[in-house]
Amino acid sequence: MTVQALDQKPLALVIEDDNRQATVFAQALRMADFETEIIQNGREALNRLSEVVPALVVLDLHLPEVAGKDIFEQIKADERLVKTRVMLATADPLLAESLRAEVNLVLLKPISFNQLRDLASRFRPR
Repeated sequence: MTVQALDQKPLALVIEDDNRQATVFAQALRMADFETEIIQNGREALNRLSEVVPALVVLDLHLPEVAGKDIFEQIKADERLVKTRVMLATADPLLAESLRAEVNLVLLKPISFNQLRDLASRFRPR
């Protein structure tokens, strides 16, 4: 694992297939002082997670190709990602509730820009 440079911002992945929401989420995370990447497909998310160790993942549960729940299971199973914080961002309260005890935070859509920015700043590595 590489040591993060002092001036380098922690990476946050926004895994969300709705383009408008993904853009808003990424902007909120940048305001919370994260470097952001948007991924709109579950398969692409798994590929990227095999390459990087994000500090934070904002994860939608309903994605094309690979479901968010499966991505979350992969994050939990990967020892490189043990310190990665996961925030679910979903409109599916039943599925979210089934995962609530395992993730760091569950946000039910619609999610406000300020809410995400403020909550994400709490997860920023110190």
